[in-house]
Amino acid sequence: MIKPFSVFVGLRYTLARKRNFFLSFVSLISMLGVSLGVMILIVALSVMNGSISTLRADALKSIPHVTVSGPSVVADWQQIAGTASAAEMVVAAAPFLQGEANILYQGQNRFISLRGVVGSLEADVVDNSSSRYEELLQVLAETENGIILGAQLASSLGIYSSAEISVLALGSLLSRNLSDSEGFTVVGFADFGAYGNSDTALINLEQAQRLFAGNSGSSLQLRLRVSDVFNAKAIAENALDSYPDIDIQPWNEAQASLFNALRMEKILTSFMLLMIVVVGAVNIVSTLVMVVADKSADVAILRTMGASKNTIMKIFIVQGLVAGLVGTVAGAALGIILAANITDLSLVLERLVNSVFTDSNVYFISHLQTQINWQEVLLVCLAAVSISFLATLYPAYRASKIQPAEVLRYE
Repeated sequence: MIKPFSVFVGLRYTLARKRNFFLSFVSLISMLGVSLGVMILIVALSVMNGSISTLRADALKSIPHVTVSGPSVVADWQQIAGTASAAEMVVAAAPFLQGEANILYQGQNRFISLRGVVGSLEADVVDNSSSRYEELLQVLAETENGIILGAQLASSLGIYSSAEISVLALGSLLSRNLSDSEGFTVVGFADFGAYGNSDTALINLEQAQRLFAGNSGSSLQLRLRVSDVFNAKAIAENALDSYPDIDIQPWNEAQASLFNALRMEKILTSFMLLMIVVVGAVNIVSTLVMVVADKSADVAILRTMGASKNTIMKIFIVQGLVAGLVGTVAGAALGIILAANITDLSLVLERLVNSVFTDSNVYFISHLQTQINWQEVLLVCLAAVSISFLATLYPAYRASKIQPAEVLRYE
């Protein structure tokens, strides 16, 4: 196979047995540095992707995919819900009314987010796969003045079975209209996700409208469930483009502070871990500088035989890139394998530690889910190769500046 001259010589320098053990050792360290950086970066990004996906799924147990509000919704939500449900990629639509309230149980008070729903419709729009939740919504629809509490909220109140509680809208509490308090029967407990379990409760829509009748901040809204949560806003806007006076808010805007913080954390973590690759690239620089010094006579001979400065540069760029490419490929392979099996590995490590240390109870994050994003893996590899390429430029430039006459004078 015919290779360009610079590639041929660069590969020969890389693959030939080196006489300098120290030089070989530094070259190996540079490859290991790049491999370690790529591996850790891929694993960290996969773990963060899995964590973000878990948090998103947890948040969507209580947050609508899309919230639709406005005068048109209050005036005729049935028509808008029918229009939305008939649109492409809209799974279902249901009305709800949400407000702040205070609940009282055996002398204990809690401020909660109280949501009025239509039980038969809510089951279709909620992003909760539990069949028990659907059964609770059906019981709620059939129970007058029934209420479903978040599991953590019920636990904090000490409610473990059916109980009678008093509910008072926050507006009525602030205006001291304590007579507006209503009694409700707890029909069950539900999982509203990590961000709703401690302060969320459901009642029937009719009771919510009566309870929040004097609260101007609580108005009827629609929640939509869509088939693609990442394009929720565009789907809702296409479905309801004939209603100009409505406001559409997707889940990622409703929880913008949370997911923006997670995204920023991911970016900063990636940047810091990328410094490991930079350290490996610095080793490539030092390796090539020593190679240039060791091969100065060879460079001088190549120059006298007609090799140009660009050819000399390419020779050492190829030699440095080999270390970067080998390190990147090895790191990517190890990172993907580790990310795909990190849960099983953590379980094995947990059992090993607990078997070695008696009377110990060490727990790892064995339930942690990882999600490998192949585009991010490709970006990490491209970044590592680019950094390795940049690291070769200075030593290669120094090699191209070698003067044959000065070197061969002493040979």
